[in-house]
Formats: sequence, C-alpha cells, structure tokens
Amino acid sequence: MKNITISDVARHANVSKSTVSQFLNKRYDYMSEKTRKKIEATIKELNYQPNIVARSLKQKSTFTVGVVVANILHTFSTHIIRAIEDFFHKHDFHIIVCNADDQPEKEKKYIEMLRAKQVDGIIIFPTGGNIDLYEQMKQDEFPIVFMDRTIEHLGIETVMLDNRLASQLAVNRFVQNGYKRIAIVTTSIIRNISPRVERIQGYKDALNSHGIEVNEAYIKTVDADQISLALTELFQYKTPPQAVLAGNDIVLIEVLKFMKENNKRIPEDVAVIGIDEVPFASFYTPPITTVAQPTTEMAQQAVERLLQQMKKEGGQRQLPLIQRFAPTLIVRSSCL
Repeated sequence: MKNITISDVARHANVSKSTVSQFLNKRYDYMSEKTRKKIEATIKELNYQPNIVARSLKQKSTFTVGVVVANILHTFSTHIIRAIEDFFHKHDFHIIVCNADDQPEKEKKYIEMLRAKQVDGIIIFPTGGNIDLYEQMKQDEFPIVFMDRTIEHLGIETVMLDNRLASQLAVNRFVQNGYKRIAIVTTSIIRNISPRVERIQGYKDALNSHGIEVNEAYIKTVDADQISLALTELFQYKTPPQAVLAGNDIVLIEVLKFMKENNKRIPEDVAVIGIDEVPFASFYTPPITTVAQPTTEMAQQAVERLLQQMKKEGGQRQLPLIQRFAPTLIVRSSCL
C-alpha cells in the first residue's frame, strides 16, 4: 500500500505543500478557516501520518525529551512526571521516562541511550554517582535540568524544594504541640543526596532554634529495607522519641507499618509527620500531617528551563541557577 505523502495531501486538498506544512506545524495565522478544515478533512480521509524522521531532520529536533528518575516509587516522582508530561505535551514534545532505581550505573546507561536517540534535552533526578557524565553534558552544551536534587559545584540549572524549610515546618509543629524528643528517619545519605542531607540539617536547625539539644541517636539514615530495624532501635532506647519525622513518603509508609505492628497509637503514643504529601494521608486513621511539595509549579519551571536551553534562550532571562520552592504544612491529626 502506497505511503501517503504531504504532496498527496496538498494535491487532494488543492493547496500548496507549504500550506499543508504550515497546518501540520499549527501555524494558522495566514490560513482561512475553510482551508484549515479542508486540510484537516483530507488528512483524515487519506489517513496521512506525518514522517516524524523527516520532520526531525528538517527542523533539527526529535521533539522528544528524556526524564531520568532516581526512584519512580516515590509519590513525588510520579506526580512530577505526570506534570512534566502535561507541560511538554502542550509544546508538542514527547517524553521518555527512565527509572534509575538510585543506581548510578543504571542512570549512566539511560542517559547514554537517550543521547544516542538524539533527544533534545533531559530532566534528571541525579543519583549523584555520575559526576563526569554530568560535566561532559554541560561541556557539550547539551540541554539538561536537575530536578529534586542538586550538585552545586557543577553549575547545572536545578529545580528543587527548600528542604531545610520542610523539616523546620515539621519540627516547629511538633514543638508547638509539646514534643521535645523528636527523631528523624531518612533513606540513605550515601553520595550526599542533597534533599536528605538538607532535611537533616533543617531538622537540626529547627531544634537549635527552640533550644532543644540535638540527640544524634535520634537521627537514622538507612536503606529502605532497614527502616524497620532502625525504628526498632529507636524505640528500645530508655527514653524513646515522642515524635518521628519521616524524611520522605517511602519512610512514612514504613513508619506507619511499624506503629501498627507494634501497637503504638498515633498520636497518643507517638506523633508522626511525613515530608511529601501521599494519596492516603487524608483518609488514614488518623489522618497524617504532611509537608507537601508544589509539584505542578516545580514541573513547569523545569520544563520552561529546558525549553529555553533547547531554544538557546538561556541568556534572555535572569533566573537563579538553583531555584527552590517553598513547601506547605498540611495539618491533620497525627500530631496533636
């Protein structure tokens, strides 16, 4: 069966090839509504499929971007991906999502694959384990934006949360409600993954601001499969914590499982706050107080920054290299 070409569409609609091209690129400024509808009907009638490869060669763009996520299991990551896809769709770009599983080697393979496919740019939630690769991309002037995590000395545009403030909001809430023995549990800080390190620092700063001494034994940073053991250790102390700050959504799930399995009532026995809003927070018993990230705004900013780099417009706007967004405390019943 013969492939339908743009020439076939133009001949059938009795218009020029350039007019059909303008239509395909959604440039309708100098086109009547009648012509527009005629071309649209012809494309449908002939079942014309634009040649994406030819379009890419002509416009020097694949209209595709990569998103390399450190760990797709995080609720924050899935919400961000969804918003990123929405914003790129409005610009007629497709996205390829890759999950690195917090493994630098896996992340490296995905970045190399995406570049081999000639994507126009990549948004990366960096594992922190491929410094040479990130530096090479920057030297190549390849469009790249970091999301959620940063590596400051590289000078790569980054969109992320004000992580210290996130912890401070949680600790302030605990202290306001009379809790002084406050623990924080995060997943591993190997490779100095910035959100986790910053959330711990924000926790310490908030305690110090309230005149509460930091107890290093109340700070646990472990792999996800070790969280239950870390919590067991915390609550075997002679003076166990009265409150637990879960450093992310994965930790929060483990904290809630631990409390249920060990018959600890929330908030009567232990108060709990989680950083990152989760779908079940509002209807869990009791509803869980969380610190939410503005995912839609963060995604939009990352997309806009990447588009500017792809269009070589970086010098036209003066934006901070690292843009941090303010979190919001969502007060519920897990901390009274």
